[in-house]
Amino acid sequence: MPLRAKQATFFAAKLLLSIGVLIYLVRRLDLDQLRTNLFAVDPWMFLLALVLVGLQCVILNGRWMLIMRSLGVTIEWLAGMRILMISLWFNQVLPSSAGGDVVRIWLLRRRGVQWSQAVKGVMADRFTALLGLVAMMVAGLPFLVMRVHNSAAELAIGGLAAAGVAGTIFLLTLDRWPARIIALGPIASFVRFGVLIRFLLLQFQQRGRLFGSAILIHLMTAASCYVLAIGLQANLSVLDALIFFPPVILLTAVPISISGWGVREGAMVACLALAGVSPAKALAISLLMGAISVIIGVVGGIVWLTSPERGKFTAAQAVAMAEDASGPLLDDGLEPTSDMPTSP
Repeated sequence: MPLRAKQATFFAAKLLLSIGVLIYLVRRLDLDQLRTNLFAVDPWMFLLALVLVGLQCVILNGRWMLIMRSLGVTIEWLAGMRILMISLWFNQVLPSSAGGDVVRIWLLRRRGVQWSQAVKGVMADRFTALLGLVAMMVAGLPFLVMRVHNSAAELAIGGLAAAGVAGTIFLLTLDRWPARIIALGPIASFVRFGVLIRFLLLQFQQRGRLFGSAILIHLMTAASCYVLAIGLQANLSVLDALIFFPPVILLTAVPISISGWGVREGAMVACLALAGVSPAKALAISLLMGAISVIIGVVGGIVWLTSPERGKFTAAQAVAMAEDASGPLLDDGLEPTSDMPTSP
């Protein structure tokens, strides 16, 4: 199947999933009640949630800058913030949240950053976020068992946490596998990426700040959802927010829907039902979080329209980037910096 046909098929599948889940949820609910909940949210709570998400973007940019610095790439803070906000705009208008990552890589390339460094920096940022999320889920498991007497829910959330831990261990120890296996092209790329993650986790001088910010960002997302729950007068405790929102965040990040729509709503309704929140209020919380994401994305769109990064590529630049992108993303290895040792 041609590449464009595959892309169109994948997009159509994600679109159908997003629409299908939303239709399924809406048909099971009282639309009048849902509409009432959406418009009954305390505007000050909605504004507070919006501010928390905005501050989260600032912290996210700081985390990304730390990772790029570990790769020997220095970017001005304002330039990094501009690129990040632009990527959040493209997260909304492109079919997948990964679209924003591609834009970040593209804009880094335009600033002269090598292809391998740009890809590794963005991928490491994503994986660092995943590590923070998995850490929160693992920490919340004992409270989940005490709070919820539902073996299926415990198995599902515990399984997600266990999969995250297993995947992390697999990646971090991949370079210890037999040489004939890790020498294979695709696996060798992941080996080098695993070395980078292990360095960030265990040896990077600012690792505490790096992973502390990863956890803080997810705490702020949970706080934003909790604030919206308060604004809707939903019966949700702080502990419930810390237990049930991380799995929602994790499932939303899986690139199987259009910018997380549908998956986020389904996960929110299912998880908050375990805390006794009605489906209508849970769906309202999710839709309001989606609205906040759109608002932040629109701000990013305004940044894009006014930014110096918006200029068009020349044909020569487009060809050069296509040639760089034609190879494996992580094949160039890790260039050691003053902080970073070479791979063992």
